[in-house]
Amino acid sequence: MESYKREFIEFLEGAGVLKFGDFTAKSGRKIPYFVNAGMIKTGDQITKMGEFYSKAYFDKLGKKQAVLYGPAYKGIPLSISAAVALSKNGLDVPFFFNRKEAKDHGEGGTFVGYVPNEGEEIVIIEDVITAGTAIRESMEILSHLDNTKVIATFIMVDRKEKGQGEKGAMAEIEEQFGFPVYSVIDVYDIIEYLEEKPENKENVERIKKYLEVYGAKA
Repeated sequence: MESYKREFIEFLEGAGVLKFGDFTAKSGRKIPYFVNAGMIKTGDQITKMGEFYSKAYFDKLGKKQAVLYGPAYKGIPLSISAAVALSKNGLDVPFFFNRKEAKDHGEGGTFVGYVPNEGEEIVIIEDVITAGTAIRESMEILSHLDNTKVIATFIMVDRKEKGQGEKGAMAEIEEQFGFPVYSVIDVYDIIEYLEEKPENKENVERIKKYLEVYGAKA
């Protein structure tokens, strides 16, 4: 396993972002492990998280100038921390996020922060994709912006699960909307990490059984 992947998994586990047990995903699926960016709660943790997203961004998009979008709520601190990390490394990009409910007073509107102009490109910063539900919700929200284009989504973990059909959720998103979804790690990296210690045997078995049912076929 590449060292940065191990470092990221250790960071997620240490911060309580990656947990094992019985959980329910946004898709309604009962899952044996959970990735919850909401557990990031210190300055040091969110700084490190932003650095991982920044590395992924530079690796996949280089110095491309795009606008970062963080879906409420978990995507908000993720997008901000990614923007800060990118800025520290010489790429100053704007960011924005949505309100869960449109504001009807003051400046009003659905979005907070930078509002993309016509022709600008957007990168979605999310935590995880299970069945693709959250990304589709984001695309519906972003559809209200005229003549902008989403060019990529970055997430922490690719769960390698089927989406609405037998294909992987990420592959379905790419086919439906025409942009790639990049992840820092995937579930098989997590399995490889867990298999290094005998005490993780039960968690490994539960994840593998889950993937037998919900794992993507392609």
